[in-house]
Amino acid sequence: MNARTTPQKTFLGTPRIPARYAGIVMPLLLSLLMTLVVSLISTLRALGPIDGFLGTWLGAWGLSWLVAFPTLLLVLPIVRRLTAALVESG
Repeated sequence: MNARTTPQKTFLGTPRIPARYAGIVMPLLLSLLMTLVVSLISTLRALGPIDGFLGTWLGAWGLSWLVAFPTLLLVLPIVRRLTAALVESG
């Protein structure tokens, strides 16, 4: 069997997602990571390290991700065009 018929595995051992889904996978991962960090910092700043912090933070994270992911899907093409207008082509 050659490399073209054997799917490459990811770091988790699962098959790689086809390249046509990159436009959804990238904003998905970006929104998950960014909302994780931002909601953690803002929840910790607002409440401090209180009892029940983890549950409150996870609720805030879930809500912020529900807003962030579709927003990224909508604005990413605009951001790409603005970036192309501001940065020299290589």
